[in-house]
Amino acid sequence: MKHVIVWGAAGGIGRAVCEELAGDGDTVVAVARDASDLASITRYTVDANLADEASVAQAVLQATAVTEAFDLFVFAAGDITSAKVPEMPLTTWHRILDNNLTAAFLTVQASLPYLAPGAPIVLLGAVHERLRLPGLAAYASAKVALEAFADVLRKETRRRVLVIRPGAVQTPLWKKVPFAMPKQAADAHHVAKQIVGAVAEGRDGVIDL
Repeated sequence: MKHVIVWGAAGGIGRAVCEELAGDGDTVVAVARDASDLASITRYTVDANLADEASVAQAVLQATAVTEAFDLFVFAAGDITSAKVPEMPLTTWHRILDNNLTAAFLTVQASLPYLAPGAPIVLLGAVHERLRLPGLAAYASAKVALEAFADVLRKETRRRVLVIRPGAVQTPLWKKVPFAMPKQAADAHHVAKQIVGAVAEGRDGVIDL
């Protein structure tokens, strides 16, 4: 049995990852802005704003009441909006980068002292080459930067750092953009199984699903 911390656990993929791991018998600490809906999956839920340093620090303290060493770290948080550069408010730019990139930095930084030796880090990325579309400058930029962050983190910590890049997935994020969900969009639970499988297989680096 592993101890796992999942940040951004209330989203479509984050929730599915929690369900997959809990179903395997792992102890899951699920962290989200509102984690109340996750009580049916795990008894260990924590509310936190992942883009706020003090909130993340408090969440880690609560999580370490469950275990002092996590065997797996998963960052599945994310946010998206459609706003073209000429009209985009600075607050929108900051919100998208904060929720997709700064939140990854803060949660990784705060969790590192409590990761077991060899515990892998999983970051939810995106196939950003396909996302360089009008209205998605902030989101695409955040996902490109996330991969650079992961590359440096891997060198600094000498840990496996997986950047999972799923294609279109059936999640609520699609409601925030003016694009139709592709008919071939994957089920979040199928993606979660692939993520857990990639970790079990010892994979590392960027992984396109």
